[in-house]
Amino acid sequence: MRLTFASKAIIAAIILIGLYFGIRRFTETNPELAQSGRSAIDPVPGDTIVHDNGTGPAATAAGTRPAFAYEAPAPVDGKLKGVVELGASGFNSFIVRIDQNRTWKLEKADFGNSLVMENMATDDDIRRGLKAYIAQMLDFGVGGRDIHFVVSSGALKAEGTGKIVKVLKGLGYVVNTVTPEKEGVLGLRSVLPASFADRAFVADIGSGNTKISWLDGNQPRSVETYGAKYFEKGTADAAVAAEVKQKATQVPADLRGTCFIIGGVPFEMAKKVRKGKERYTVLDAPSAYQLDNAKSKAGLNIYKSIADATGCQQFVFDWDANFTIGYLLTLPK
Repeated sequence: MRLTFASKAIIAAIILIGLYFGIRRFTETNPELAQSGRSAIDPVPGDTIVHDNGTGPAATAAGTRPAFAYEAPAPVDGKLKGVVELGASGFNSFIVRIDQNRTWKLEKADFGNSLVMENMATDDDIRRGLKAYIAQMLDFGVGGRDIHFVVSSGALKAEGTGKIVKVLKGLGYVVNTVTPEKEGVLGLRSVLPASFADRAFVADIGSGNTKISWLDGNQPRSVETYGAKYFEKGTADAAVAAEVKQKATQVPADLRGTCFIIGGVPFEMAKKVRKGKERYTVLDAPSAYQLDNAKSKAGLNIYKSIADATGCQQFVFDWDANFTIGYLLTLPK
């Protein structure tokens, strides 16, 4: 049977009306698609892509990150203690409140004065800088005997460290040094929450070295590898990546669900994605970061190597913790 022109027009009109109401109903139930012009199968920019392997939320390629649902306990009637860290890129000071249970809270932090570690300052410059740090702690309420100095394992390799230690001893202070293994263990003590002891590990990407640590039962374990300044010695990225991966594979499989990460380059990455004043920031996946300077690029290579070797998809930066606070937690009450 051949359709007349009028019949064809009626059928076409019915089809168009059906399409109109179908599209209208769909966009009413999906208003965000109607406003953006995306189709239902287009990924939303910044969406979290989760690879569910039982380890928790994945690091995101970019944009929205899952919030880290953990809040550190607060100390009760704690005492103020201070520590100055002599690091491979300068010295920093931290004031923390610690209670009888060794629960702690960071009250104040100061970062800077990298010139002293670049051998560009005189003894007088160092003395003035250190006295300024000490004075700030005293003004904040820290007792003179509760101020401590710790030299990082990376700083021991730096040319300017010796004269800083000399100046400190001249001021009557004891300077504590740590090995890379000890530094990793101290970092683990301050960074790893007790509730994550059986499902997470810690990475500290410093300038002079990187420490990867975890708990083996009740025993802390730590391994050392390249730091973010490896480029200064002309070491190839591939060689660094290979060693970092070899060290990172020592982390037991059941502890790879979450990595608590600290250090200078992780700090730069966390700054780009931090929400407000949160203490814990979930980093993006390594592929999401475009870092400019040589040190940051080197640190990113280390971060990517740890991620590749462990398969860990949740890297959590802790804005407050560091190995020197771990040192304070080992002192007598």
